[in-house]
Amino acid sequence: MQPPRLRILATGGTIAGSAGSALERGYRPGQIGAADLLAAAKGLGLSATFEGREIAAIGSQDIGWREWDALHREIEAALTDEGVDGVIVTHGTDTAEETAFLLDLTLSAGKPVVLVGAMRPADAVGSDGMRNLANAVRVAGDPAAAGRGVLVVMSDQVFAAIDVRKAATGGAEAFRGFPRGPIANVTPTSLDWFGPAERTGRPARFAWPAALPKVPILYAYAGMDKGEVACMLSGAQGSVLAGLGQGNAPASVIEALAASGVPVVRSSRVDQGSVDRNLEVDDDALGFIAARGLGPAKARILLQVLLASGISDPAAMQAEFDRR
Repeated sequence: MQPPRLRILATGGTIAGSAGSALERGYRPGQIGAADLLAAAKGLGLSATFEGREIAAIGSQDIGWREWDALHREIEAALTDEGVDGVIVTHGTDTAEETAFLLDLTLSAGKPVVLVGAMRPADAVGSDGMRNLANAVRVAGDPAAAGRGVLVVMSDQVFAAIDVRKAATGGAEAFRGFPRGPIANVTPTSLDWFGPAERTGRPARFAWPAALPKVPILYAYAGMDKGEVACMLSGAQGSVLAGLGQGNAPASVIEALAASGVPVVRSSRVDQGSVDRNLEVDDDALGFIAARGLGPAKARILLQVLLASGISDPAAMQAEFDRR
């Protein structure tokens, strides 16, 4: 049987980071180029063949439209290339959930697309990068990974893009999933899926936009003043409230958001949980959208894609936030 043929697209991040010393606390992301990552992958002795391309060499805190546009274009090319069986994207962990979700919304659920990163730079004691990369190879090369949408592989676990989030600032097991946890366990020599693929043959949910509109995230806190709303929303086409508890905020802030004239999605600053409609806030009366299981970062991505797709009716937007 022919080994899987994988394309690795490098964007930088800690997996390509270097501290210059095995015991150094600080490091610089994106210091190891795509060619060196490719050589390291080949040196692992994995049952796969590789080719690689460099999209960027940055920390993921600096990723934005230019990198996303280039990355999407390269993945689309790989998905239509008969010589490629799966795609691996090496990525920083800070914004991996946003990149994965944006790609998941705008790619068909065909060949496997896997994001992978690391919590420790390549030259640190206990670096997790090469093990995570070996696990990503195992996932991207498995035919059963197709039809699951974009996946994120970290710390011997596989997460769906819609569920995954970075839940800790440090430690190799920093990633969690909500409302589902991991959908598979993986090691360099094994892969156990917890259920069948749910999206086999589905086309992309949305077309790739020409650009993403400005959508700020407003972080709620005790004693917050409505004056921040006007400041934050200057030039914005929509907004996301990282609200208290079930997506709440002081009454004056809620009133200012309702009067802003742009779509407002209520999410929560709480790490885990759903924001549902019409509990403490009358969404029907105010024209708000409840983020449901999406945290503020992913709620912003979905709102941007909806606006870019010409969808602005609150009921239609809510229907999209209700989907999985």
